[in-house]
Amino acid sequence: MVKAEHNTPTAGDITAANPHMRARGVNVYYGGKQAIFSVSVDIGRNEVLAMIGPSGCGKSTFLRCLNRMNDTIPNCRMDGEVTLDGDDIYGGKLDVVELRARVGMVFQKPNPFPKSIYDNVAYGPRLHGLVQGRAQTDEIVQKSLHRTGLWAEVKDDLGKAATGLSGGQQQRLCIARAIAVSPEVILMDEPCSSLDPIATARIEELIDELRRHYAIVIVTHSMQQAARVSQRTAYFHLGRLIEVGPTPEIFTRPQHELTENYLTGRFG
Repeated sequence: MVKAEHNTPTAGDITAANPHMRARGVNVYYGGKQAIFSVSVDIGRNEVLAMIGPSGCGKSTFLRCLNRMNDTIPNCRMDGEVTLDGDDIYGGKLDVVELRARVGMVFQKPNPFPKSIYDNVAYGPRLHGLVQGRAQTDEIVQKSLHRTGLWAEVKDDLGKAATGLSGGQQQRLCIARAIAVSPEVILMDEPCSSLDPIATARIEELIDELRRHYAIVIVTHSMQQAARVSQRTAYFHLGRLIEVGPTPEIFTRPQHELTENYLTGRFG
């Protein structure tokens, strides 16, 4: 058993073999209410970390700590340390705009910009000065759409509104938009919750493909999805990280009674 900082017991091993990000002793407060209690965990390169647990247990709140999305919420404050390749993302050294390019996010509901399919993908590279001229932009747009399996479906409609795509296509477009700026980490907050089973399967295949290039953290309400797509799983309960470890071990040999009770359907 490994103990995280601040004496919060966490079953399993919080460390990753090749960490890209590290969180240590993270606490989050909304006004006077504490939502996250001393969470410590690593996010490894080229792996998917799934975060599971009952609704309201703090999964999404903790996820938003990893690219400072909680900064946009009034009365929300955080303490502890989150590092990206050793740099403290809250320490003032990393600009927030640069951080969110390096740590991209895909939300629960697809949120394409009210622009063309092409401009949705090109937006980030243009904003961050990653492209010079149309040819370079075309290359990044095509590459990003290829990686998300969308190119063959939309290559003749790049000038059409992104909002005209199906829900599953819109979510893949949002992922293409995220990877167009060459992030190092991709955060996914229940990316399949509004999709049908066929679209969900496409996104899960895409996640498995993308982990070869990125570190991925996914919040999911589906234990089956966590088992299918992740290499490591973290179980949250009432704002605390209860257990983390290799996904097969978490699902077949959980160390903590709370984890076992959740996985067997006794609560949650």
